[in-house]
Amino acid sequence: MAVPSTPQEPSAFVRRLPPGERLPLPADSVADWETFPFECEGDLRVRPLQPPVLPEPARSGEDGPEGCHTCRKPVTEALWTDDHWRLDPVGTESRLPAVVMLQPRGHHDLCDLPAEQAAELGPLLQRVERAVLGLDGVARVHVNRWGDGAAHLHFWFLARPAGLLQLRGTFLPVWEELLPPVPDEERLQAHRRIAAALAAEGGTAHTL
Repeated sequence: MAVPSTPQEPSAFVRRLPPGERLPLPADSVADWETFPFECEGDLRVRPLQPPVLPEPARSGEDGPEGCHTCRKPVTEALWTDDHWRLDPVGTESRLPAVVMLQPRGHHDLCDLPAEQAAELGPLLQRVERAVLGLDGVARVHVNRWGDGAAHLHFWFLARPAGLLQLRGTFLPVWEELLPPVPDEERLQAHRRIAAALAAEGGTAHTL
């Protein structure tokens, strides 16, 4: 098994952070999300469970490719593509060394992914993880699939910075909302390196 080398010095990403200082909550913080499980007034308390909503509201793209945001995105907006898959940046900024999303080019969810593409998925998840681990100062890559917001299958890859043990585990997506943004050129350079690493094993890297 390939093991990433352990950095001996903090990366540029880590050196920008203010250890010992409290980070400010952004205007639209996770504490305001309907799905955030805690109340933040006074002592921390678990929020009351809300009554069920049935039938559930449709996800984006539930009615087919015509209403699917991913299907409408031009291939040239992806970082990398092959005949069946695309790797996309997430939004226009990042608060981690990299956050990218792997999606099939066809309009499928996991339960109806064609057998050929299902067979490709495991090796492709490995390829994307290796590409993200190849960035400077990345210790781990978290691979997440939720599927509550969009019907088009999508896997998140979040790079956990080396040395920041406070960011380990399931709260990494929350920290991604709170850390200072990565400079645009650094973010784009990470995207170029990820795309080039994938293209070296097949498919096409797209110019950013």
